[in-house]
Amino acid sequence: MCNQTRYLIFFQYIGTKYSGAVKVPPHQLERQGVQDHLEDAIRRLRPLNTVSLSISSRTDRGVHALSNSAHFDFQRKNDKPPFTEDILVQALNFHLKAEQISITRAYRVPDDFHARFRALSRTYVYRIGLGVSHPSELPLIERDMCWNLRHMELDVEAMSEAAAMLLGTHDFSSFRAVNSDMPFKNPVKTLDVARIQPGRAFVCEHFHREIPFWELTFQSRSFLYKQVRRMTGALVAVGQGSISLTQLKEIMEARDSLAYPQNLVAPARGLFLTRVDYRESGVDGRGKNNNKTAQSNSVSYIVVDFSFFPLESIIIELIHYGVTLSEL
Repeated sequence: MCNQTRYLIFFQYIGTKYSGAVKVPPHQLERQGVQDHLEDAIRRLRPLNTVSLSISSRTDRGVHALSNSAHFDFQRKNDKPPFTEDILVQALNFHLKAEQISITRAYRVPDDFHARFRALSRTYVYRIGLGVSHPSELPLIERDMCWNLRHMELDVEAMSEAAAMLLGTHDFSSFRAVNSDMPFKNPVKTLDVARIQPGRAFVCEHFHREIPFWELTFQSRSFLYKQVRRMTGALVAVGQGSISLTQLKEIMEARDSLAYPQNLVAPARGLFLTRVDYRESGVDGRGKNNNKTAQSNSVSYIVVDFSFFPLESIIIELIHYGVTLSEL
Protein backbone atom coordinates (compact mmCIF):
# COMPACT_ATOMS: atom_id res chain seq x y z
CA MET A 1 0.00 0.00 0.00
CA CYS A 2 2.51 2.53 -1.22
CA ASN A 3 0.12 5.46 -1.22
CA GLN A 4 -1.41 4.99 2.24
CA THR A 5 -0.81 8.15 4.25
CA ARG A 6 -1.09 8.91 7.93
CA TYR A 7 -2.53 12.31 8.79
CA LEU A 8 -2.59 14.30 12.02
CA ILE A 9 -5.62 16.57 12.19
CA PHE A 10 -6.58 19.29 14.65
CA PHE A 11 -10.26 19.97 15.16
CA GLN A 12 -12.63 22.02 17.29
CA TYR A 13 -16.16 21.40 18.48
CA ILE A 14 -18.93 22.61 20.75
CA GLY A 15 -19.47 19.56 22.90
CA THR A 16 -23.02 20.19 24.13
CA LYS A 17 -24.79 17.79 21.76
CA TYR A 18 -22.16 15.04 21.77
CA SER A 19 -21.53 12.16 24.16
CA GLY A 20 -17.85 13.11 24.31
CA ALA A 21 -14.83 13.05 22.02
CA VAL A 22 -14.64 9.30 21.42
CA LYS A 23 -17.14 7.11 19.62
CA VAL A 24 -20.04 5.54 21.46
CA PRO A 25 -20.83 1.79 21.65
CA PRO A 26 -23.11 0.53 18.85
CA HIS A 27 -26.02 -0.01 21.26
CA GLN A 28 -25.96 3.62 22.44
CA LEU A 29 -28.02 5.58 19.95
CA GLU A 30 -29.12 8.57 22.06
CA ARG A 31 -26.23 10.78 20.93
CA GLN A 32 -22.95 10.14 19.14
CA GLY A 33 -19.40 11.11 19.95
CA VAL A 34 -17.31 13.56 17.95
CA GLN A 35 -15.24 10.62 16.69
CA ASP A 36 -18.34 9.05 15.12
CA HIS A 37 -18.92 12.14 12.98
CA LEU A 38 -15.25 12.53 12.07
CA GLU A 39 -15.02 8.93 10.90
CA ASP A 40 -18.25 9.33 8.89
CA ALA A 41 -16.72 12.37 7.17
CA ILE A 42 -13.53 10.45 6.37
CA ARG A 43 -15.53 7.51 4.97
CA ARG A 44 -17.33 9.91 2.63
CA LEU A 45 -13.95 10.48 0.95
CA ARG A 46 -14.06 6.78 -0.04
CA PRO A 47 -10.75 5.40 1.20
CA LEU A 48 -9.68 1.85 0.34
CA ASN A 49 -8.69 1.10 3.92
CA THR A 50 -10.93 0.78 6.96
CA VAL A 51 -11.36 4.10 8.73
CA SER A 52 -10.04 4.15 12.30
CA LEU A 53 -9.38 7.41 14.13
CA SER A 54 -7.14 7.69 17.20
CA ILE A 55 -8.01 10.77 19.27
CA SER A 56 -5.41 12.39 21.52
CA SER A 57 -7.68 13.73 24.24
CA ARG A 58 -10.87 12.05 25.41
CA THR A 59 -13.05 14.92 26.53
CA ASP A 60 -16.28 14.13 28.39
CA ARG A 61 -19.86 14.70 27.38
CA GLY A 62 -20.56 18.43 27.21
CA VAL A 63 -16.89 19.49 27.21
CA HIS A 64 -15.76 21.71 24.31
CA ALA A 65 -12.50 21.84 22.33
CA LEU A 66 -10.76 24.64 20.49
CA SER A 67 -7.97 22.27 19.52
CA ASN A 68 -8.20 18.51 19.93
CA SER A 69 -6.19 16.22 17.67
CA ALA A 70 -6.27 12.76 16.11
CA HIS A 71 -4.48 10.64 13.52
CA PHE A 72 -5.76 8.25 10.88
CA ASP A 73 -4.53 6.38 7.80
CA PHE A 74 -5.95 7.00 4.35
CA GLN A 75 -5.39 5.21 1.05
CA ARG A 76 -6.99 6.59 -2.09
CA LYS A 77 -8.38 4.40 -4.87
CA ASN A 78 -6.66 3.71 -8.18
CA ASP A 79 -3.23 4.62 -6.77
CA LYS A 80 -4.16 8.31 -6.68
CA PRO A 81 -1.68 10.51 -4.81
CA PRO A 82 -2.44 11.46 -1.20
CA PHE A 83 -4.65 14.45 -0.51
CA THR A 84 -2.76 17.62 0.27
CA GLU A 85 -3.31 18.91 3.78
CA ASP A 86 -5.41 21.89 2.63
CA ILE A 87 -7.62 19.79 0.38
CA LEU A 88 -8.18 17.27 3.16
CA VAL A 89 -9.27 20.03 5.57
CA GLN A 90 -11.69 21.48 3.02
CA ALA A 91 -13.14 18.09 2.10
CA LEU A 92 -13.71 17.00 5.69
CA ASN A 93 -15.27 20.32 6.65
CA PHE A 94 -17.65 20.01 3.70
CA HIS A 95 -18.96 16.74 5.12
CA LEU A 96 -19.06 18.13 8.67
CA LYS A 97 -21.02 21.27 7.85
CA ALA A 98 -24.19 19.95 9.51
CA GLU A 99 -22.28 19.38 12.77
CA GLN A 100 -20.81 21.65 15.44
CA ILE A 101 -17.36 20.30 14.50
CA SER A 102 -14.69 21.66 12.19
CA ILE A 103 -11.15 20.72 11.14
CA THR A 104 -8.60 23.49 11.63
CA ARG A 105 -5.31 21.98 10.37
CA ALA A 106 -3.94 18.74 8.90
CA TYR A 107 -0.38 17.40 8.63
CA ARG A 108 1.17 14.34 7.00
CA VAL A 109 3.06 12.38 9.65
CA PRO A 110 5.19 9.19 9.79
CA ASP A 111 3.46 5.82 9.82
CA ASP A 112 4.43 5.23 13.47
CA PHE A 113 3.10 8.57 14.71
CA HIS A 114 0.42 8.35 17.42
CA ALA A 115 -1.69 11.40 18.27
CA ARG A 116 -2.36 10.32 21.84
CA PHE A 117 0.98 8.93 22.97
CA ARG A 118 3.21 11.48 21.21
CA ALA A 119 1.49 14.51 22.75
CA LEU A 120 3.84 16.52 24.96
CA SER A 121 1.13 18.42 26.80
CA ARG A 122 -2.56 19.23 26.90
CA THR A 123 -4.03 22.53 28.05
CA TYR A 124 -7.53 23.05 29.42
CA VAL A 125 -9.28 26.32 30.26
CA TYR A 126 -12.31 26.44 32.55
CA ARG A 127 -14.60 29.50 32.31
CA ILE A 128 -16.61 30.83 35.27
CA GLY A 129 -19.21 33.63 35.23
CA LEU A 130 -20.09 35.38 38.50
CA GLY A 131 -23.36 36.86 39.72
CA VAL A 132 -25.54 34.71 37.47
CA SER A 133 -28.23 32.78 39.34
CA HIS A 134 -29.62 31.02 36.27
CA PRO A 135 -28.24 30.28 32.77
CA SER A 136 -31.13 32.27 31.26
CA GLU A 137 -29.43 35.42 32.57
CA LEU A 138 -26.42 34.77 30.32
CA PRO A 139 -26.05 35.82 26.69
CA LEU A 140 -27.28 32.99 24.47
CA ILE A 141 -23.76 32.28 23.25
CA GLU A 142 -22.60 31.75 26.85
CA ARG A 143 -25.18 29.13 27.77
CA ASP A 144 -23.52 25.74 28.04
CA MET A 145 -20.12 27.43 27.73
CA CYS A 146 -19.40 28.50 31.29
CA TRP A 147 -20.20 27.68 34.90
CA ASN A 148 -22.54 30.36 36.18
CA LEU A 149 -22.15 31.07 39.90
CA ARG A 150 -24.88 32.88 41.82
CA HIS A 151 -22.64 35.05 43.99
CA MET A 152 -20.14 37.71 42.97
CA GLU A 153 -17.71 36.95 45.78
CA LEU A 154 -14.74 34.73 44.94
CA ASP A 155 -11.49 34.85 46.90
CA VAL A 156 -9.09 34.65 43.98
CA GLU A 157 -6.03 35.04 46.22
CA ALA A 158 -7.02 31.93 48.19
CA MET A 159 -7.75 30.10 44.94
CA SER A 160 -4.27 30.98 43.67
CA GLU A 161 -2.74 29.59 46.86
CA ALA A 162 -4.76 26.42 46.39
CA ALA A 163 -3.70 26.16 42.76
CA ALA A 164 -0.05 26.41 43.82
CA MET A 165 -0.59 23.35 46.04
CA LEU A 166 -1.61 21.35 42.97
CA LEU A 167 1.45 22.28 40.91
CA GLY A 168 4.18 19.70 40.43
CA THR A 169 4.18 15.92 40.60
CA HIS A 170 1.60 14.35 42.91
CA ASP A 171 -0.66 11.36 43.32
CA PHE A 172 -3.97 12.83 42.09
CA SER A 173 -6.11 9.82 43.07
CA SER A 174 -8.46 12.06 45.04
CA PHE A 175 -9.14 14.12 41.92
CA ARG A 176 -10.14 11.31 39.58
CA ALA A 177 -13.57 9.83 39.08
CA VAL A 178 -14.15 6.09 39.06
CA ASN A 179 -14.37 4.47 35.63
CA SER A 180 -13.43 1.20 33.94
CA ASP A 181 -9.88 2.41 33.15
CA MET A 182 -9.11 3.30 36.75
CA PRO A 183 -7.08 0.15 37.63
CA PHE A 184 -4.84 0.68 34.60
CA LYS A 185 -4.07 4.40 34.99
CA ASN A 186 -1.14 5.70 37.01
CA PRO A 187 -2.56 8.39 39.34
CA VAL A 188 0.79 10.18 39.57
CA LYS A 189 0.72 13.19 37.25
CA THR A 190 2.81 16.33 36.84
CA LEU A 191 0.76 19.51 36.66
CA ASP A 192 2.87 22.14 34.90
CA VAL A 193 0.37 25.01 34.93
CA ALA A 194 -2.45 25.89 37.34
CA ARG A 195 -3.37 29.52 36.79
CA ILE A 196 -6.35 31.77 37.58
CA GLN A 197 -6.85 34.96 35.61
CA PRO A 198 -9.65 37.34 34.61
CA GLY A 199 -11.67 36.40 31.55
CA ARG A 200 -14.54 38.04 29.73
CA ALA A 201 -17.81 37.24 28.07
CA PHE A 202 -17.78 36.35 24.37
CA VAL A 203 -20.08 39.30 23.62
CA CYS A 204 -19.29 41.56 26.54
CA GLU A 205 -19.49 44.77 24.50
CA HIS A 206 -22.99 44.03 23.26
CA PHE A 207 -24.83 42.55 26.25
CA HIS A 208 -27.03 44.69 28.51
CA ARG A 209 -25.10 43.83 31.70
CA GLU A 210 -21.49 43.24 32.62
CA ILE A 211 -20.70 39.75 33.89
CA PRO A 212 -17.33 39.16 35.60
CA PHE A 213 -15.54 36.09 34.21
CA TRP A 214 -12.59 34.12 35.48
CA GLU A 215 -10.55 31.50 33.65
CA LEU A 216 -8.72 28.59 35.26
CA THR A 217 -5.92 27.15 33.11
CA PHE A 218 -4.37 23.71 33.63
CA GLN A 219 -1.56 22.11 31.63
CA SER A 220 -0.07 18.63 31.93
CA ARG A 221 1.10 15.87 29.66
CA SER A 222 -2.02 13.93 30.60
CA PHE A 223 -4.91 14.04 33.04
CA LEU A 224 -6.97 11.49 34.93
CA TYR A 225 -10.68 10.99 34.27
CA LYS A 226 -12.51 14.21 35.29
CA GLN A 227 -9.38 15.49 37.03
CA VAL A 228 -9.67 19.02 35.63
CA ARG A 229 -13.33 19.37 36.63
CA ARG A 230 -12.57 18.10 40.13
CA MET A 231 -9.59 20.44 40.55
CA THR A 232 -11.72 23.33 39.32
CA GLY A 233 -14.53 22.49 41.71
CA ALA A 234 -12.10 22.31 44.63
CA LEU A 235 -10.52 25.67 43.77
CA VAL A 236 -13.93 27.32 43.47
CA ALA A 237 -14.92 25.82 46.84
CA VAL A 238 -11.81 27.40 48.36
CA GLY A 239 -12.69 30.71 46.69
CA GLN A 240 -16.20 30.56 48.14
CA GLY A 241 -14.99 29.58 51.60
CA SER A 242 -16.69 26.17 51.47
CA ILE A 243 -13.42 24.38 52.19
CA SER A 244 -10.12 25.62 53.58
CA LEU A 245 -6.62 25.23 52.22
CA THR A 246 -5.98 22.74 55.02
CA GLN A 247 -9.01 20.68 53.97
CA LEU A 248 -7.87 20.75 50.35
CA LYS A 249 -4.47 19.46 51.41
CA GLU A 250 -6.15 16.68 53.40
CA ILE A 251 -8.26 15.69 50.38
CA MET A 252 -5.16 15.57 48.21
CA GLU A 253 -3.10 13.60 50.71
CA ALA A 254 -5.90 11.05 51.16
CA ARG A 255 -5.15 9.72 47.66
CA ASP A 256 -8.65 8.32 47.49
CA SER A 257 -11.36 9.33 45.00
CA LEU A 258 -13.95 8.80 47.76
CA ALA A 259 -12.30 11.55 49.83
CA TYR A 260 -13.40 14.14 47.29
CA PRO A 261 -16.80 15.69 48.13
CA GLN A 262 -19.06 14.72 45.23
CA ASN A 263 -21.01 18.00 45.25
CA LEU A 264 -17.87 19.98 44.38
CA VAL A 265 -17.33 18.67 40.83
CA ALA A 266 -17.50 21.49 38.29
CA PRO A 267 -20.00 20.93 35.45
CA ALA A 268 -18.71 19.93 32.03
CA ARG A 269 -20.11 22.94 30.17
CA GLY A 270 -17.42 25.40 31.28
CA LEU A 271 -14.45 23.31 30.17
CA PHE A 272 -12.47 23.83 26.96
CA LEU A 273 -9.53 21.82 25.63
CA THR A 274 -7.51 24.65 24.08
CA ARG A 275 -4.32 23.05 22.79
CA VAL A 276 -2.37 19.82 22.28
CA ASP A 277 1.38 20.16 21.75
CA TYR A 278 3.77 17.87 19.87
CA ARG A 279 7.47 17.66 19.06
CA GLU A 280 8.12 15.33 16.15
CA SER A 281 10.89 14.96 13.57
CA GLY A 282 8.43 13.80 10.91
CA VAL A 283 5.64 16.29 11.47
CA ASP A 284 5.33 18.81 8.67
CA GLY A 285 5.40 22.07 10.57
CA ARG A 286 4.65 24.21 7.55
CA GLY A 287 1.57 26.32 8.08
CA LYS A 288 0.25 29.74 8.82
CA ASN A 289 -2.82 30.89 10.77
CA ASN A 290 -0.60 31.78 13.77
CA ASN A 291 0.52 28.19 14.39
CA LYS A 292 4.04 28.32 15.83
CA THR A 293 6.77 26.30 14.12
CA ALA A 294 10.49 26.10 14.81
CA GLN A 295 13.48 24.00 13.79
CA SER A 296 16.08 22.75 16.28
CA ASN A 297 18.55 19.93 15.67
CA SER A 298 16.45 18.58 12.79
CA VAL A 299 13.40 18.33 15.03
CA SER A 300 10.20 20.09 14.00
CA TYR A 301 8.06 21.60 16.74
CA ILE A 302 4.36 22.03 16.23
CA VAL A 303 2.37 24.04 18.72
CA VAL A 304 -1.20 24.65 17.74
CA ASP A 305 -1.72 27.66 19.93
CA PHE A 306 -5.09 29.36 20.22
CA SER A 307 -4.00 31.50 23.16
CA PHE A 308 -3.11 34.18 20.60
CA PHE A 309 -6.81 34.67 19.92
CA PRO A 310 -9.51 35.80 22.37
CA LEU A 311 -11.86 32.92 23.12
CA GLU A 312 -14.76 34.90 21.72
CA SER A 313 -13.13 35.10 18.27
CA ILE A 314 -12.76 31.32 18.22
CA ILE A 315 -16.41 30.85 19.10
CA ILE A 316 -17.33 33.20 16.27
CA GLU A 317 -15.29 30.95 13.98
CA LEU A 318 -17.22 27.93 15.25
CA ILE A 319 -20.46 29.75 14.45
CA HIS A 320 -19.10 30.37 10.96
CA TYR A 321 -18.87 26.61 10.55
CA GLY A 322 -22.58 26.11 11.11
CA VAL A 323 -23.23 26.68 14.80
CA THR A 324 -26.15 29.04 15.34
CA LEU A 325 -26.98 30.93 18.51
CA SER A 326 -30.30 29.12 18.78
CA GLU A 327 -28.44 25.81 18.86
CA LEU A 328 -26.45 26.95 21.87
